[in-house]
Amino acid sequence: MNVLNPASYHYKKSKSTAAFLFILIMIAGLLMNLGLSSLTDMDGFYADKVQELHDPHVSITMNSASCKAAYRDFLSSYPGVREVETERVILLSSATIPFYKHDLGYGIRTMVLDADAARDIAPLKLIEAASIEYEDGIYVPYSLKVRGGYELGDRFPVTYRNKQYSYRVAGFFESTLMGTPKLDMLKLYLPQAGYLQLSKDAGPAAQGTLMSAILTDSEQSGTLLMDYYRAFPQSNETVIPGFWAADTHMAEDGGAFIVYFVSLILVVFAAVMVLVSLLVIKFRVTDRIEAGMVHIGVLKAMGYTRLQIEFMYVMPFIWLAFAASVAGVALSCAVMPLYGNMVSALAGLVWNGSAYAGFTLACVGTATFLVFAAAFFSAAPICRLHPVDALRGGIKSHNFKRNYLPLSRTRGGVHWLLACKTALAAGRQNLLLGCIMAAVTFASVFSVVLYYNTAIDKTALFRMIGSETPDVGIQVQSGTDSLQLLAAIRQMTGVDKAIVMESIPTVIQGQNVSAEIIDQFEYLDNKTVYEGRYPLYDNEIAVTGKLAGLLGKTIGDSIKVEAANGSYVYLITGLNQSFSAEGKGASLTLAGLNHLIPGHNGMSINVYLQGDSKTAFMQEVLAEYGSLIRSLTDVNESKESGTQVYGSALLVVMTVILSISVLVVVLILFLVIKTSVLKRRREVGILKVAGYTSFQLIAQLTLSIVPVTVAGVVAGGALGALYTNGILELLLADAGISRVRFIVPMPYIAMLCTVIAAFSYLVSLFVARSIKWITPYVLISE
Repeated sequence: MNVLNPASYHYKKSKSTAAFLFILIMIAGLLMNLGLSSLTDMDGFYADKVQELHDPHVSITMNSASCKAAYRDFLSSYPGVREVETERVILLSSATIPFYKHDLGYGIRTMVLDADAARDIAPLKLIEAASIEYEDGIYVPYSLKVRGGYELGDRFPVTYRNKQYSYRVAGFFESTLMGTPKLDMLKLYLPQAGYLQLSKDAGPAAQGTLMSAILTDSEQSGTLLMDYYRAFPQSNETVIPGFWAADTHMAEDGGAFIVYFVSLILVVFAAVMVLVSLLVIKFRVTDRIEAGMVHIGVLKAMGYTRLQIEFMYVMPFIWLAFAASVAGVALSCAVMPLYGNMVSALAGLVWNGSAYAGFTLACVGTATFLVFAAAFFSAAPICRLHPVDALRGGIKSHNFKRNYLPLSRTRGGVHWLLACKTALAAGRQNLLLGCIMAAVTFASVFSVVLYYNTAIDKTALFRMIGSETPDVGIQVQSGTDSLQLLAAIRQMTGVDKAIVMESIPTVIQGQNVSAEIIDQFEYLDNKTVYEGRYPLYDNEIAVTGKLAGLLGKTIGDSIKVEAANGSYVYLITGLNQSFSAEGKGASLTLAGLNHLIPGHNGMSINVYLQGDSKTAFMQEVLAEYGSLIRSLTDVNESKESGTQVYGSALLVVMTVILSISVLVVVLILFLVIKTSVLKRRREVGILKVAGYTSFQLIAQLTLSIVPVTVAGVVAGGALGALYTNGILELLLADAGISRVRFIVPMPYIAMLCTVIAAFSYLVSLFVARSIKWITPYVLISE
């Protein structure tokens, strides 16, 4: 028997439901395809970008006077090294650069190269260039465009040793190692004339040498760098002026993870949309079976089998899911360039994302299968219906429903009682509405909490990642006794505390690990140890929980650490967390570091001030100890600039989630109220004959829905406030984060829930206006 015509009949009877489900599944397909595509691309994004740009896997730079032929020979003869190149550059130990167009700028190590010089490794490839040639032109990293807002022709000031050099942006280029401030080195290119002039003005102290190496296997870049430190333990900032080294793993660490995190949020929210769709399908199929009970009985009496009838109910949703998911995937391809701009801003590199055929098929297939499963199991009661029972409307012997809140005996206003009776009679519908309102409210709360802690109040964010927030950061000149300078700074007026804090590369039982070195851990504002304690003595160490898990270690175990040409066995006293792509880290005392690098006292000092005396302190410390200081940084300003791009990206994510949540609220209320009005058309007509006005009936219907929506909103808000941190811990587990204590801004949450509830009430009133057009005459004439 033909079942396609009866199946298509359901579309005509449920156009609004079909439209609602189409939009939900399309949005889910859009977000899912975007998220999965970027997640996949990020796995090999940096490696592919290094190959595309012919960038080095390892870069080492230092003052030219300190560079020895043995350093280059080591790189040339290292197993697996394919290319090595050495180049003269200008090293500005601390240049003040406005990373964002309208900022005052902050200090960062800067490397300036001759744009006209020939080079094989990392040749200058402009992705955008000015149409005219500027005499004072400069080529800047692409991140300054997508993050900083610079355009071709804009003024770009560079301040070095209190002298400002003003250039015009003549082009943008990409760099995997020195294209963003995250590795504390920014690369710039000047035409030869400008390069020679700056080299002359900067003097011999700024003459540097850059050594670049490309390996056959990029995974060995960290190992090469560690072997270099072992071979030349004096290669560090304490001994060699301007020394700096980095590899591709350092660049990828953190940069790719924030993209991964944003993409994961999109995928999770897409899953929420799919769940909402399945709930609606469950509701609609069950409702259709109850409303069409007699129709099912007729079909069974005519000889249709159980599977054929189920197919009539399931097939429309399969068609719908397939069409909607295809539309969502197609839409994701259209908006991919816009999403790519956000990814490019986060990574500081051009990301030309594209949809993968495998993921496209997976998104379409998964959505279609889930919808099929939900519809099929929801239609299962059909098999238990006997034709006779179905023809009776599902009544087997009797069907006396309980009369809740009888008007003759229940106190209260009649309109309120009728609204409550309507709500109790539609239990399944109200359960669906409450669950969906809770889901969208939870997603909204999650996005607001995330944005609040990354853009408004970053205290919890810095505490989570262990990023200290001193007022001033001081980089000590090479050859300076940093401990003597530290003691002097601690005695200065207005100083609350000061600590030595820096990171060094180490190898811990075969794992490349960046270890933080701190002279007094009790001075830290943001303590990240969640089990045990920080090291106190020179034979103790704290490691991240993820590293301990990889090595099968725990508190009380011993662990071997190698750095430069030394090694030592330390006792693990605590487990902490470190935000990075690999989640591996360690913490040592300054005394403990001397087992690995004897005499190394650290080259970075963090200063915490009392009150708002930052400017006066910086002027005073420069006046007294300027000859001992390589750079002085306003840490708050630099951190704000560094995290601004993440806040902007999460603002976009929050806006998307809130917008979709609003759309879902409108659609689900439209669906529920329209269904309720259709079911109660005869009852509404009778009530109008009895003297009730349209406004009174609209108020009754709205009041029957308001308690459910409010309950759903309250439940979603409470779940979001209670479990957002727990979900973030699961999402960030791969990054080494074990404890998340984000601030849950209850006033914001309460305001959000109030707005959602009020908006739902207004939408309910608007949709329920269809009651006005139901009249006794219309019902009689139908």
